[in-house]
Amino acid sequence: MKLFTCKQIAEIDQLTMKLEPISSIDLMERASAQVADWIIRHIGTTQPVYFFAGPGNNGGDALAVARMLAWAGLKCTVFLSTFGRELKGDPAVNWQRLEEQNKVLLKRIDSENDIPEIYVGTIVIDGLFGSGLNKPLNGLAKKIVEKINQSGAEVISIDIPSGLFGEDNSGNDLSGIIKASQTLTFQFPKLSFFFSENDQFVGEWTVLPIGLHPEAIDQTESNFHFLTKESISGKMMKRTKFSHKGTYGHALLIAGSYGKMGASVLASKACLRAGVGLLTSHIPKLGYEIIQNSVPEAMTSIDSSETAFSEVPDLTSFSAIGIGPGLGKKAETQLALNTLLQAKCPKLVLDADALNILSENKDWLHLLPENAILTPHPREFERLAGPSVHSFQRLQLQLLFSAEYKVIVVLKGAHSCITFPDGRVFFNSTGNPGMATAGSGDVLTGIILGLLAQNYTPEDAALIGVYLHGLTGDLAAEKWGGQAMIASDIVDQLGSAFLQLV
Repeated sequence: MKLFTCKQIAEIDQLTMKLEPISSIDLMERASAQVADWIIRHIGTTQPVYFFAGPGNNGGDALAVARMLAWAGLKCTVFLSTFGRELKGDPAVNWQRLEEQNKVLLKRIDSENDIPEIYVGTIVIDGLFGSGLNKPLNGLAKKIVEKINQSGAEVISIDIPSGLFGEDNSGNDLSGIIKASQTLTFQFPKLSFFFSENDQFVGEWTVLPIGLHPEAIDQTESNFHFLTKESISGKMMKRTKFSHKGTYGHALLIAGSYGKMGASVLASKACLRAGVGLLTSHIPKLGYEIIQNSVPEAMTSIDSSETAFSEVPDLTSFSAIGIGPGLGKKAETQLALNTLLQAKCPKLVLDADALNILSENKDWLHLLPENAILTPHPREFERLAGPSVHSFQRLQLQLLFSAEYKVIVVLKGAHSCITFPDGRVFFNSTGNPGMATAGSGDVLTGIILGLLAQNYTPEDAALIGVYLHGLTGDLAAEKWGGQAMIASDIVDQLGSAFLQLV
């Protein structure tokens, strides 16, 4: 799925009206019907509903939804705030339709004294401001938002929480943003939904299709994308009848050190479950029996060091290399990583301590091969690329880092963000909070390594690996619940995840 800025979405709306063709009021009616249907199916028809509508199209949506819910038998009250502006266009039409329907209690908020008391048990529908907002709320608008947020009522925002900007909220006043329980967004999630600091405002979000024209979407260029099952399924390779283990590559995994051999075990198991033909796990001497007993399918390459990675084995037989989980940062390990980078391995994934070593030796970053895959969590990325005040700024840093070093960066998180050297950005749609557990990142490294070794391109290995990792975590959560999940559970569900994609 393409993702767009709010300005682009407005342009797609206009193109849809031209290409379909459809009038703006009828497009608003179609979008509002989707919201009304969702509310009836998920909320029911017994609770009182308060609508807060502004003077723009977001308010027009709210007015249309109120009319539809009133026809369905819900007890609806509308509070219209024009903030000194004239009500005109489609919102004015929908206000007139409400007056003619005469089933909804209609009130206006012209001053702070007009803001109603909102009681727990009331459903609040937020339609004050939409995605076109470009300055922080103040005055009466902010007072209304504050009253809603303090009420304890369940809040459902139409398209976007009022006060939230669609992309960059670094200059916004966070005290003037609706804190929604649910956000029902039209056709596409907004970019700001993918940033952690905005979760308190967006709540759970649902994308409602409103029939924007496919040609309008195709004509609009975007570097932002949302990973979906359909897009990932189309990238999966089919296994042939006469293939053999040599067909599916030979991966080298360099992982583990004294006290951290579990990272090597988890990454090794994930790599094998991802379908690699052969895996060699390079480990310190102390890890030999651990790997042989825990992962009998893996071959071993034994380092001369008893406790750490200190030397690079012969690389000629390997189709892809992964390094980092549980590696440690000893001096000999840092020198060995430098030697590996000097070898310019064409397919390389780096994680954990490999990234931490790079952050302490930033002059080595230029040694990274083109399209190397780096999989940092936010703190690791900060050490690599520098600090950021908020997620939007961090995304800009991530894009600059990918472009400067010509690498693929997988920034792990609730919607793991993948950036490419050419400026494309992909947000993941799978995964859950239960994956915030030790070893989960090691599993991701193993999955991506296994895909790379099978001759997937680095781009496809990163995209499939991230989506598959999250999907596997979702299946594990269904079985174990988020609280009890451990990284081994993610590995164990990889087969089930593959079955959903092939």
